[in-house]
Amino acid sequence: MIELTALRDYKDEHGNTITSATEFTTNITVKFRGQNNRVLVDPEANIGRLDLVFDCDNGTLIIGPSQKKGSNFNIRVGEDATVRIGRDVTTTGRCLISAVEGVTVSLGDDVMIASGNQIRADDGHAIFDVKSGKRVNPAKDITVGNHVWIGAQAALLAGAKIGDGSVIGFGSLVNRKIPNNVIAVGSPAKVVRKNIAWERPHLSFHKPPYKPDASAITKTEEYWNYTDSEHENAATQMPAVQLAEPQGLVQRAAQKLGKITGS
Repeated sequence: MIELTALRDYKDEHGNTITSATEFTTNITVKFRGQNNRVLVDPEANIGRLDLVFDCDNGTLIIGPSQKKGSNFNIRVGEDATVRIGRDVTTTGRCLISAVEGVTVSLGDDVMIASGNQIRADDGHAIFDVKSGKRVNPAKDITVGNHVWIGAQAALLAGAKIGDGSVIGFGSLVNRKIPNNVIAVGSPAKVVRKNIAWERPHLSFHKPPYKPDASAITKTEEYWNYTDSEHENAATQMPAVQLAEPQGLVQRAAQKLGKITGS
């Protein structure tokens, strides 16, 4: 195993690489247990703390740019798995992310993650059907859209897909598709309100001290949308939603990574 305590340009004899024009030397741990693993860090990334482990081979981590406070992640990447962190993603506490067996965990732009959160595309251990011997808990992709607020102690499990502009309530568990611009709460999470929009200014940190309506804040207009019409009659049943890939520099960073590695 190779263990690093800084995030900077790096390449070893096992094909593990880090591309990071900016050096991060505080609160960084990167462990390579396999080979041909890749880390691509945008030059404008802001990292508060990163504990990263590549358990197997061919894993990828992409960290996008941020003009907000440094994010804190504990990330495990398994065989052929990918974790993408978009632009301006923030965390209040340290967020755990696990991706194995070729799945992708993708966080869009301007995602706000609270504290005590876990994003697990796998269960960590296999469960099998006794009669058939087949696996009953396969790892699945997790996709979080742009401008999503994940409340404290909420967990996203395999198969979670959250549309742009939505809010996941305190202590909720998401393991399926949640549409855009809704509030979803519970275990499993269910939609309790649609056609909502949220903004980052804190209720007490930012003036005015009372915010009774939208005139008290500056709208991020691109995220003030109605819940997709196809979900109007079935929002509480957590219907499917088609999600776009996260936009911005992360996509370009992924293309750059391909050019750098020749993939």
